Amino acid sequence: MTAPGPDEPAAGTVLPRRLFVYSGGFLTGRRIRRILTLAGHELRLGLPGPGDGVAVWGAGPTSRRGAWVAAQRGVPLVRVEDAFLRSVLPGRAGGLPIGLMLDGRGLHCDASAASDLEKMLVHAPLDDPALLARAEAGIARMRAAHLSKYCACDPALDPPDPGYVLVVDQTRGDASIRLGGADAETFAQMLEAARAEHPDAGIVIKTHPETARGLRPGHFGPADADARTTLVAAPLSPWRLLDGAAAVYTVSSQLGFEAILAGHRPQVFGQPFYAGWGLSADRRPVARRGRKLTPAQLFAAAMLEMPVWYDLHADAPGSFETACDTLEAEARAWREDRAGYVGLGIRLWKRGHMQRVFGGFGPGLRHARDADQALALAARTGRRLMVWAGKEPPGLAARAAQAGVPLLRVEDGFLRSRGLGAELVPPLSLVSDDLGIYYDPACESRLERLIAASDALPQPARARAEALIARLRAGGASKYNTGAHDLPDLPRDRKVVLVPGQVEDDASILCGAGETRSNLGLLNAVRAARPDALILYKPHPDVEAGLRAGAVDEADALALADLVLRGTAPAPLLAVADEVWTMTSLLGFEALLRGVPVHCLGAPFYAGWGLTEDHGPVPERRRARPCLTGLTHAALIGYPRYFDPLTGRACPVEVVLDRLETGGFTTGGPGNRTLSKIQGLLASQAHLWRRR
Repeated sequence: MTAPGPDEPAAGTVLPRRLFVYSGGFLTGRRIRRILTLAGHELRLGLPGPGDGVAVWGAGPTSRRGAWVAAQRGVPLVRVEDAFLRSVLPGRAGGLPIGLMLDGRGLHCDASAASDLEKMLVHAPLDDPALLARAEAGIARMRAAHLSKYCACDPALDPPDPGYVLVVDQTRGDASIRLGGADAETFAQMLEAARAEHPDAGIVIKTHPETARGLRPGHFGPADADARTTLVAAPLSPWRLLDGAAAVYTVSSQLGFEAILAGHRPQVFGQPFYAGWGLSADRRPVARRGRKLTPAQLFAAAMLEMPVWYDLHADAPGSFETACDTLEAEARAWREDRAGYVGLGIRLWKRGHMQRVFGGFGPGLRHARDADQALALAARTGRRLMVWAGKEPPGLAARAAQAGVPLLRVEDGFLRSRGLGAELVPPLSLVSDDLGIYYDPACESRLERLIAASDALPQPARARAEALIARLRAGGASKYNTGAHDLPDLPRDRKVVLVPGQVEDDASILCGAGETRSNLGLLNAVRAARPDALILYKPHPDVEAGLRAGAVDEADALALADLVLRGTAPAPLLAVADEVWTMTSLLGFEALLRGVPVHCLGAPFYAGWGLTEDHGPVPERRRARPCLTGLTHAALIGYPRYFDPLTGRACPVEVVLDRLETGGFTTGGPGNRTLSKIQGLLASQAHLWRRR
């Protein structure tokens, strides 16, 4: 490995704090300005002086103006570009960058001179085990979540049958083509080479996302298709395309970089940043590059060390991992919501919030008065039918299947809010299920499938779930996050059994309870099973508030329980409990998260997997034996959708935990009942001003 010379530091150059700009994009691009500000830079107008610099965007037309000023004033020129993980939608479609590349030497796509990124790839050790472990985890995470520079792809779309040669198109006029020593003719040469070198294989030309959206022309079109050449403009996952490819041909597309990460040795006809390191077959080699790198080392420099990442929800400097967190959540929202929904059985006060959650990347919800109208509207508009799970009319699933209308059941998630749904506090998490719903064991739910498959989780997903468990144990977040944290003094010479009360007409009881279906019956069963235990009974907060059914007379409760703890938060109770006995309460799941043994008299979603003592009927199909980490990932990461009330955007679970732990946002409540209904009424008429 070549050691860095005195003027060739392994890391990037030190950039000036004050950067003068001469492009309107820096002034109108609030996200770009914010990232630069958080990175310690101050954007200024006027003329730079000693110690200042000039910032330009890439190598576009306006960059010449800034380059001229920098040369005239004798100050450094800083080139700014998007990071290689950018946004869900392209910039021309409204997507905002989640990270930037700041380069004081050149531009990563300009092969005529070495950039900071190239210097790092040449000289930086890139051998730190922790850094390379992060890189390997990052590659695995991008593949698992189908993340790319633009994340608006649908992993459910099937690529062509495997064995094809993948030829990657790019937009005409892209700077990386010209600066990478290529031109339009290079694309024709690349396609000709792919055909000649693979005479028996099909050719798949991947259209650039901006070309597919009609924003910019590409180099290939219908005239290039033939009996064995297919153009793919659909939003297929690039990772699925790469998995099925026998070979990859590219000029300078980022997809060539991702091909390397996917295990390919791409044929490269330009001179992109990832060429020249022994990982690609280079048709136009860059003479000054010759170091041999691993894919993890290339990734470490390009994705972990060089970019300036932005933590959108904290409005703070971020990391590659926080960028992934954000884009995973937003990409899921795009994938699920882009066609819109027809809402059925959704109460008026919830509709405004549902529009915010499910309308960020599509036309949102149009609400129907009954099943007939809902099915007809969904079939006519191509929307999916979304029904509140507890309001699903009999026979709706069969009718939807017959009409070819996808049906989703929606419900509150397991980390819901700071306050009760019965008090009109909107949820920060929702689940949507295309198979059933988590609280009804009569049929399989999407959550069940996630739990059953959780043994196959990649290590980064496991690590994330383990960190989530540790944080929940330390912080005490629960579904509603209400109640006091003070407990009376308890004797420690008896086993402490916590019994959570439930809403007796709740769907989880009606669908998932066994023979014991009331709170009084639960207390009787626990006292019979644990005659010498110290039994703590915690009434459900909705019942305590007088909003739902399930109240137990105080004398009856105290005849069976030693203490009735009203208005108490779950966390301190779980800290002293030796066991939890429940019918189907979510508090049983919260107990498992904290290592407390759980006995179930019903069949909640977490029962039947070998993690609980089951005294009631559980579905025979629950034969998998997941660990707590897998159950947690399924229930709190894979299944729910989360919504940040501060940014108004889809977010990862960690952000919702931040909000629940710190507060600082409006949650609504009884005083907002009229306002919520007015907002919901307006939201139900969204079709009057939004496109279908």
